[in-house]
Amino acid sequence: MRIGRLAPVLAVGVTATLVPALAPAQASAAEPLGRFETQKPAWHRCDASESAAFQCATIKVPLDYSRPDGKTIKLAVSRLKTSVPGKRHGALLFNPGGPGGEGLGMPAMMKDLLPKKVREQYDLIGFDPRGVGRSTPVTCNLTGAEQNSEHPYKAETFSRDVKWARTVADKCRAKSGDELPYITTRNTARDMDVIRAVLGEKKLSYLGYSYGTYLGAVYAQMFPERTDRFVLDSSVDPARVWRGMIQIWASGTEPAFTRWTKYTAQHHRTYKLGNTPAEVRKTFWNLVARADRTPIDLDGQKYTGDDIRSGLRPVFFSPKYAAEAVVELKKAAAGHGSSRHSLLPPGVRPAPRWASASAGSGVARPPADNGSAAFWSVLCGDTAAWSHDPEQYRRDAVRDKAKYPLYGDFGSNITPCAFWGEPVEPVTKVDNKVRLLTVQNQWDSQTPLASGLGMHRALKGSRMVYVKGGEGHGVYGGDPRSCADSNVNAYLSTGKLPARDVTCKPSGRQGLGVKPSLVPSF
Repeated sequence: MRIGRLAPVLAVGVTATLVPALAPAQASAAEPLGRFETQKPAWHRCDASESAAFQCATIKVPLDYSRPDGKTIKLAVSRLKTSVPGKRHGALLFNPGGPGGEGLGMPAMMKDLLPKKVREQYDLIGFDPRGVGRSTPVTCNLTGAEQNSEHPYKAETFSRDVKWARTVADKCRAKSGDELPYITTRNTARDMDVIRAVLGEKKLSYLGYSYGTYLGAVYAQMFPERTDRFVLDSSVDPARVWRGMIQIWASGTEPAFTRWTKYTAQHHRTYKLGNTPAEVRKTFWNLVARADRTPIDLDGQKYTGDDIRSGLRPVFFSPKYAAEAVVELKKAAAGHGSSRHSLLPPGVRPAPRWASASAGSGVARPPADNGSAAFWSVLCGDTAAWSHDPEQYRRDAVRDKAKYPLYGDFGSNITPCAFWGEPVEPVTKVDNKVRLLTVQNQWDSQTPLASGLGMHRALKGSRMVYVKGGEGHGVYGGDPRSCADSNVNAYLSTGKLPARDVTCKPSGRQGLGVKPSLVPSF
């Protein structure tokens, strides 16, 4: 992903079956799964560098839930018992997003973010989703170049993009073809329910970020009577999975870019990029054209116009930071280089701790391409809404490059899903009245506001906490005194939703931050 190349300079705060779902009420489903739900995990200290109270275990789940007597895979699970007798409500499970994000270390992270009144009610539970990290990881043996998932459309390079997409799909099929069809959101939701049963809980509470919101919504759809207090932070629109969620990065960025031009023009004395929004816009596009002719050397790295478009796309959601980044690029284009050590904007934190190998550092790491393999497995395996005609992607990329100049061609270009096998299950239609809470920033680069509103509409029993003016990907956990955090904490501690949707002002600390990666992420 090209933003991975820009990361040192433009670091940005952003962070199985052919039969119907095994409904929990069906007697036929209960017996085959009994041996999984009654497992007794061998809990042990996760890592010497962590508290002894932070424990890890491995459980088994069916690869294919329609064949529970068939092949099994491992799930890596962690727990931190922080609940207080007499106050304990249950287990609170976490997911950091992705698809492909490792969640095993999240309890150790979240214990410091949760207020005491919430923490003492729950045992905190983490897990690496199936196919990810220490949970029987999938791999496609992809090279670093093959993991670069951002491809701008150009007529002269489109055949190369098609070859890349086909190669990734073929290598995944050759290396992990037996497992990939079952690395899906529906099966991960089933895994969550096995974790619930293994923990001895009648219901499950949950906090999911980004892709984790879709996972949580699918669980609520499949297991509504087992859904307790669910918080979905920075939501995926279920109606857009998954191609539409990549394309919304283009349509959702244009308003942010326009906002940036206005901000930058108002601060012309500081940035000197233009007195009017039109002048600022022209300055930026002139810079892109300049880089397309001759890549800009910035601190030893060369950036093309395509690098700038893709790398700055998420940055424009934070106007001040984006203006500073463009100033540095403009200086470099003029031969002055950059003197900045970091462009991380105030109020935006680095990658969350759970993005690293914080649980079990002595254990062998998963394959280098595990994140990419899991990402495409879920995106291609969740839904059949991917064209298998390369020319369709060409037409869409041409159209969207004109419609959304900053990122439209990236968002609509061909992906490995064009050459993937057909999903083994239909996509999950999220449409229920489960009473849960969604949280959304107005200026979110990975799950833009339109996406969060789509989730809120699909979950007819939900309430939304909307941070008007809020920037960054990820809301909860930044400031316990903020309006957003206080509403989430009230819900997690009492189970009571707000009487109506809540609009908040942004706090001083925003955005969980997303670790730069070769793979786009939600």
